[in-house]
Amino acid sequence: VMRTWVLLSAVLWCLTGEKIYVKLHQNSPVLICMDFKLSKKEIVDPTYLWIGPNEKTLTGNNRINITKTGQLMVKDFLEPLSGLYTCTLSYKIVKAETQEEKTVKKRYDFMVFAYREPDYSYQMAVRFTTKSCIGRYNDAFFRMLKKILDNLISDLSCHVIEPSYKCHSVEIPEHGLIHELFIAFQVNPFAPGWKGACNGSVDCEDITNRNILQARNRIEEFFWSQAYIFYHNFNKTLPAMHFVDHSLQVVRLDSCRPGFGKDDGLHSNCASCCVVCSPATFSPDVGVICQTCVSVLIYGAKSCPTSNKNQPCED
Repeated sequence: VMRTWVLLSAVLWCLTGEKIYVKLHQNSPVLICMDFKLSKKEIVDPTYLWIGPNEKTLTGNNRINITKTGQLMVKDFLEPLSGLYTCTLSYKIVKAETQEEKTVKKRYDFMVFAYREPDYSYQMAVRFTTKSCIGRYNDAFFRMLKKILDNLISDLSCHVIEPSYKCHSVEIPEHGLIHELFIAFQVNPFAPGWKGACNGSVDCEDITNRNILQARNRIEEFFWSQAYIFYHNFNKTLPAMHFVDHSLQVVRLDSCRPGFGKDDGLHSNCASCCVVCSPATFSPDVGVICQTCVSVLIYGAKSCPTSNKNQPCED
């Protein structure tokens, strides 16, 4: 999905302070070495000099495409390609009556960041009534429920992790005191063998996120069916253990791959993205924060060098 900073058919004019976000393994928008106002004027003998994040002059190759009119596009964008892209436009102003020439130079800066979509998982909570908080049948029911849910989503390479429950006594108006199981679990898209669902795709989070959405929908439908059974058997004898209507709660949890993180302040235009960690930061795990490490000099660092004891990692 093209985001709001990509203007006019993926062509981006230089805007002061604008940040550009390119999805990993996708092509960047076309960067124009000129401002919109100047593009409407006649320009004499223009030349364009592009400098990349490594402060070296950029030339056209199989990854960098630079046109004769100074337009730049980066193909198959990767973490190390993030950083400051600078273009210097030189052109002449010629006085017609005297043929006097004046060279003008203008500089345009583009901050470009690789990003990827976060990996989704879902934290869920439900409640079931029970006869008593004492007895093995609560454990047996809990294990059976987990097995049912795992079977529902196993073909999606998803599974239930971190399941837990507690039994509580709940006093309900006009119904007195009843016992309920408060059950919590997480639905995760990385069941054993999950990479087989990627089919060689380099952007596998698109596939895993689609799968986890389907898994969430199936589990929600399962519990909604339990509520349906409850209402249609309201005047009949219900089993001692049954779903408590409206007790299902679902919260999406985002995580980022190592080397990526979220920062609403620094990347407000891409707040939902996992953006590549900038120099002086790193992310070693699937959290959402790039931690500080002053010895990191690259984009997308997954570890903090510890060889220099005078430059420790900081949380």
